[in-house]
Amino acid sequence: MQAENNKNNIMTLSMGCRLNALESEKIQEMLARAMPAAIVVNTCAVTAEAERQSGQTIRKIARENPNVPIFVTGCAATRNPDLFLQIPNAIVVDNRDKMHLSAYLTALADAPCHFDNPRVANFTHGDSALSKQFIQVQNGCNHECTYCITRALRGPSVSFPYADILNDARTAVARGFTEIVLTGVDTASYARDGMLISDVCAQLLRDVPEIQRLRLSSMDPASPQIFKLIDLMHNEPRMMPHLHLSMQSGCDAILRAMRRRHNAEMVRQIAAAAGDGITFSWDIICGFPGESDEYFADTLALVRATRPIKIHAFPFSPRPDTVAATMPDQVPHSVSKQRVKIITDAANANKQEFMRQQIGKTVQVLVEEKNMARDPHDISVKIVGDAIPARTVCDVLLTDINGDEFIAHVA
Repeated sequence: MQAENNKNNIMTLSMGCRLNALESEKIQEMLARAMPAAIVVNTCAVTAEAERQSGQTIRKIARENPNVPIFVTGCAATRNPDLFLQIPNAIVVDNRDKMHLSAYLTALADAPCHFDNPRVANFTHGDSALSKQFIQVQNGCNHECTYCITRALRGPSVSFPYADILNDARTAVARGFTEIVLTGVDTASYARDGMLISDVCAQLLRDVPEIQRLRLSSMDPASPQIFKLIDLMHNEPRMMPHLHLSMQSGCDAILRAMRRRHNAEMVRQIAAAAGDGITFSWDIICGFPGESDEYFADTLALVRATRPIKIHAFPFSPRPDTVAATMPDQVPHSVSKQRVKIITDAANANKQEFMRQQIGKTVQVLVEEKNMARDPHDISVKIVGDAIPARTVCDVLLTDINGDEFIAHVA
């Protein structure tokens, strides 16, 4: 009981990926058993802007909370610890150690300041409650993409035992979660005890029949596992028919410069195998060094040919200590930003066309909060009518579109 009470005094803030949010949840539970109060900030270093925002946010938290240890971990803290060590109360914990209680206890004992009766005075930055449960299946990466520092900050790929994943899933459904998302740094690379990621998905659905919806986080388009996952989506209604692909570009020349392992033809084959019932979202980097107007047009043509319904596009950000940071033919940031808008608009047009085709259909949704829900393709749905509890899975009739969300009534 004491640990559960203390959990209310361990505040967390996750920046960047969903994996950080999941790790923060586990860190909170771990620290609640060992200390009366603390703040944990799990930082992101995917871009220079993300790193800058991490520092800015932690400085604000430190000003608001002068008498509580602030543990700073994650990729930005690992890459540039000096940025955070100058902040009052900040204690840096390396990525490699952040899931180990001893690292926090040792760091706290070695901190230059002593905290008498630590207390969180003002914290409005907390992680939001989720209607779905994320479960980590893998960490790290073995690839050498020229723009990325994740491998250096998280280490090589490590796949977690299926028994641990199964236990996390059973715990999640016992807590009332009906949708589970399997996540990792390179989820597609999962390989342990003779199981690949498609095997994990199929086995989980067999072992935990209470799971009503199962999803995957970002997948590498080069993985042959994608085709097995597509087969599972076609044959298992509880496997949600949407995949997020870490594309980064749709131009073969740029993909080679990035040291990615897929090409445009592979993506066309994936889309053909999926058919009309499975949708995709992409990550795209605009303005990678050497990306001419012609090369960008190749990516745009692939968007129009394979019709992803959402693209997380962002301008290239050179990261020190990466190959891409010193490549010739750097693209002006203004051009990169313009391309972000162009490709985002193209994906939005795909989404609107797809949504129009769904009007009049009855679909299953997961209610999140205030009658907002998510359909199987991860599109927002506003349910008109009486309030429905969060985490409810129900059928709704799609009746209209408002911007980028459906309007629906309970079927």
